[in-house]
Amino acid sequence: MAATIRRQRPRRLSCWALVAILLADLLALSDTLAVMSVDLGSESMKVAIVKPGVPMEIVLNKESRRKTPVTVTLKENERFLGDSAAGMAIKNPKATLRYFQHLLGKQADNPHVALYRNRFPEHELNIDPQRQTVRFQISPQLQFSPEEVLGMVLNYSRSLAEDFAEQPIKDAVITVPAFFNQAERRAVLQAARMAGLKVLQLINDNTATALSYGVFRRKDINSTAQNVMFYDMGSGSTVCTIVTYQTVKTKEAGMQPQLQIRGVGFDRTLGGLEMELRLREHLAKLFNEQRKGQKAKDVRENPRAMAKLLREANRLKTVLSANADHMAQIEGLMDDVDFKAKVTRVEFEELCADLFERVPGPVQQALQSAEMSLDEIEQVILVGGATRVPKVQEVLLKAVGKEELGKNINADEAAAMGAVYQAAALSKAFKVKPFVVRDAVIYPILVEFTREVEEEPGVRSVKHNKRVLFSRMGPYPQRKVITFNRYSHDFNFHINYGDLGFLGPEDLRVFGSQNLTTVKLKGVGESFKKYPDYESKGIKAHFNLDESGVLSLDRVESVFETLVEDSPEEESTLTKLGNTISSLFGGGTSSDAKENGTDAVQEEEESPTEGSKDEPGEQGDLKEETESPVEDTSQPPPPEPKGDAAPEGEKPDEKESGEKSEAQKPEEKGQAGPEGVPPAPEEEKKQKPARKQKMVEEIGVELAVLDLADLPEDELARSVKKLEDLTLRDLEKQEREKAANSLEAFIFETQDKLYQPEYQEVSTEEQREEISGKLSAASTWLEDEGFGATTVMLKEKLTELRKLCQGLFFRVEERKKWPERLSALDNLLNHSSIFLKGARLIPEMDQIFTEVEMITLEKVINDTWAWKNATLAEQAKLPATEKPVLLSKDIEAKMMALDREVQYLLNKAKFTKPRPRPKDKNGTRTEPPLNASAGDQGEKVIPPAGQTEEAKPILEPDKEETAMEPEDSEPLELGGPGAESEQKEQTAGQKRPLKNDEL
Repeated sequence: MAATIRRQRPRRLSCWALVAILLADLLALSDTLAVMSVDLGSESMKVAIVKPGVPMEIVLNKESRRKTPVTVTLKENERFLGDSAAGMAIKNPKATLRYFQHLLGKQADNPHVALYRNRFPEHELNIDPQRQTVRFQISPQLQFSPEEVLGMVLNYSRSLAEDFAEQPIKDAVITVPAFFNQAERRAVLQAARMAGLKVLQLINDNTATALSYGVFRRKDINSTAQNVMFYDMGSGSTVCTIVTYQTVKTKEAGMQPQLQIRGVGFDRTLGGLEMELRLREHLAKLFNEQRKGQKAKDVRENPRAMAKLLREANRLKTVLSANADHMAQIEGLMDDVDFKAKVTRVEFEELCADLFERVPGPVQQALQSAEMSLDEIEQVILVGGATRVPKVQEVLLKAVGKEELGKNINADEAAAMGAVYQAAALSKAFKVKPFVVRDAVIYPILVEFTREVEEEPGVRSVKHNKRVLFSRMGPYPQRKVITFNRYSHDFNFHINYGDLGFLGPEDLRVFGSQNLTTVKLKGVGESFKKYPDYESKGIKAHFNLDESGVLSLDRVESVFETLVEDSPEEESTLTKLGNTISSLFGGGTSSDAKENGTDAVQEEEESPTEGSKDEPGEQGDLKEETESPVEDTSQPPPPEPKGDAAPEGEKPDEKESGEKSEAQKPEEKGQAGPEGVPPAPEEEKKQKPARKQKMVEEIGVELAVLDLADLPEDELARSVKKLEDLTLRDLEKQEREKAANSLEAFIFETQDKLYQPEYQEVSTEEQREEISGKLSAASTWLEDEGFGATTVMLKEKLTELRKLCQGLFFRVEERKKWPERLSALDNLLNHSSIFLKGARLIPEMDQIFTEVEMITLEKVINDTWAWKNATLAEQAKLPATEKPVLLSKDIEAKMMALDREVQYLLNKAKFTKPRPRPKDKNGTRTEPPLNASAGDQGEKVIPPAGQTEEAKPILEPDKEETAMEPEDSEPLELGGPGAESEQKEQTAGQKRPLKNDEL
């Protein structure tokens, strides 16, 4: 019994642990029942949500629009976001920030910073001395980094999603351009942290579009690969993507559809914004020519006039996409002078001729990176608002050589819908149909290190080595483990970008630093001193390229191994018990299983990943963990690229196979003994081979970021506090505006009510004059001093006026409720009286109500009638201007008391069982009532022909009746203990004649 108890304890602990995990998951899910996605474009954003009952819905903003401008207006005491900020762009262009995403992750000397200054000269940009990035200088007191401005936009998108979902939302998937590098992606993540969002994933916008396309065409995807090209030209940039759709077999869900990014090409500055800027410059030139003889200022020097021209250029571009010409006109462009000019589509195409020549560029880049030809592309699909320009479609159609371009996708909302589908898949609160997404690495990443080599005796030199960590167009997310074999002391290595030859010279300047991080390892020599008798298996660096495409170094370890001989006598009881149980299910443990037991969990992270290509050369010094089968002999290593590490990995396999053959020899000898008698247990223990013991020592890591340093934690905390203060200020402003609007609305509504007949009937002239005077004084105060009044003052003024008018409003409301309430009371009294009369007419034999119950109901009815008549008489004597004595709440209380008594009697009648009928002197039962069920009467057996009814056996009906008794006893008995005892006596009386007849 004790052994049984010991075995059950782990089960109980595991059950409680499972319950705790499930409860923790449920608590976590309670806060994450809705997720959102933000398709963050250069000009506008689209927000989508998923919540229970609302699958994949685009969020409407406060203006009921599906698209919200990515614009922020910052002033000393107020802030505007979205459409409100876009409206302020003309009034205050210097404080209105747009297209600031182009500055994310870029230092002050980046060409894109100079381009931004040229496009928007009204903005003042200064340099952050710590990070060498730029900041917006709104005023001497107001300075904001691009990450902080983006955090405001993300926080605003979250508020829109929460208002639409009517619940808090924290989890989000954010889209970013596919060409964003590590610094730009980390900048977006920092902005999301400032906004208080938990980013489930940064998904590339081209991948989100491809996912949306595939989700809604799941049935068309089969095992045959389908290559589709997506050409996305937005406001700020252009991206061309080649995607392969096909079904693949997965371990979890079997055959499922999959999309794989095969090729990507892009142009960072080709988009609708550049076309609008060309049109703005053309319109400014026309306006200057119209005022050439008036010695007027250049319109380009007026920021407000240029903001008006940019808005008109945006409208003109849209109209010219459907019309051959259009008239541009602006009232009061500058110095109260109106502007009007005709622009044709031909002029627009001439202005943007060099831009249209760049349209085929991303297509060629995508084909080269995918190593495919146009003949393998089945369809070209247009995405993005700028693809609606006819000339863009004409040039693109000629470049791809297809009959037509695909327009069967929502060009504006596809990315938002794909991102929110991914958010639902990543969230724990939803279960969606699996769709495998294999994104691709755009910029390769490699590891560089140096070491001293002795080429000749006494001559040592430094050799520089490079190893590709994540290759170009390789899939991610994935983990990599790289082993440094020939180091026994502290050393450094570098993480840099790989070959970026596919980028042009200008793109390389925009790209920024090609060096990512310098890693300094500390404690390598101490780890070797700590385990002098162990064999070193190298210094292992664990890298992770996560779902957002952000690279991180998880940890660095120094690994040692040695052979240890097990002494069977020292095995503990728990070990023996575990071996016994495992032998029952797995047939015993082999030396290989014990050897891999310590590395089972770690090997999952060190599994081989695709897209990893090592250069030939020094692979004996540096190798991927997945190439060496030393730590995992249970599974054969997958094929890897050519190199010197493969022969090294073959040697341990040969050693292990030798160990296995030696371990099998004693078994063969034992089987060859007389009569197949197995060897003694002591002999087995002596012949047991030694096992490998693995020791792992954590190595200290010091990272020096080289591309763009992240914000320090204290700076990040200050930015979060700054945004929270701005949000709190906005909320206070909204609350004050709401209080002012409520006060103003109450004044106007009440002044109007004073002249309505129903209010004049219940008030005197003096009362109305007093209320009217107070309302007029409050209205004057609101107009004169209301702008400087606080929220508390406005609420106090509103409370004072409501208290003054409370009596008037109460009398009017009571008179409105009287007819309905009194009619309901009369109906209830009439029905209750009828019910009471019917209850008294029930015969004494079948009476179910007691006399006390009926007297109580009669008393309540009489008291209610008396209260109603007396209150109505008293109310008739009072004038209408005084407080009434007949109150609606009193009528409702009387109705509830009367209804409670009636419902009690009705429930009693509903569940009470009829009393049993008396028996005659012979002991037989009386005839059942006419409404008795068939189960109570039993089944009647029809005798066969020639046999009378008296000739049938007596026992048969009683047996049937006895067999049906359990069924008759199934319904719930509500008659109490007395009824149950009577039924038992009746059943016993039915069985006694049966025993006498048998005797």
